[in-house]
Amino acid sequence: MLYIVATPIGNLKDITLRAIEVLKSVDLIACEDTRHTKILLDCYGIKTSTTSFFQHNRLTKGQYLLKLLQEGKNVALVSDAGTPGILDPGYNIINLAIANNIAVTVIPGAVAFVNALVMSGRPAHEFFFGGFLPNRKIARQNRLREWAKLKCTIIFYESSHRILASLEDIQVVFGDKEIVLARELTKKFEEVKRGSAREVLGYFKTRLPRGEFVLVV
Repeated sequence: MLYIVATPIGNLKDITLRAIEVLKSVDLIACEDTRHTKILLDCYGIKTSTTSFFQHNRLTKGQYLLKLLQEGKNVALVSDAGTPGILDPGYNIINLAIANNIAVTVIPGAVAFVNALVMSGRPAHEFFFGGFLPNRKIARQNRLREWAKLKCTIIFYESSHRILASLEDIQVVFGDKEIVLARELTKKFEEVKRGSAREVLGYFKTRLPRGEFVLVV
């Protein structure tokens, strides 16, 4: 069995009893970053062996994990935070297992964009998750213009070093439409800002943006 195990997105207490049970019982845990995951495993006394599985070794390590699964081993897949398979290489091993008739199950837990959507107060009966915006300004504005045609709530991620530039582009495309920006979800310095892109941009221009950001439009 390949277990897709959701882990906390910040606060280490946000893990399910079932996730702890599975991580203790499997033969191997495949981690995006073994050093990062060790912090979580040490917190809950989990002694299971780990191996790295990340973007640059996903092809060779995927075959290694598939061989173990075909031999009858149980493997748990975790990402650095949240649910594997969403914007991380977990997608590859999940599809490899499916293609080879390996049983796959998900141990549910935190997803950052769901937390932000619920906290935003925006309509959640229909929404679009767009991942990360492109790096380049023109491509970023074009992507935002595509999303602006949608008739639902839009959610996407942004990093601390691009958040100011992205807010400027959101202002260009969406004007004074209210947005909700959430950062450091579930952590000590969790913060939610509401207002137009111009207002939120002005706020973060006066203080150094830190952490991971989720934007809801």
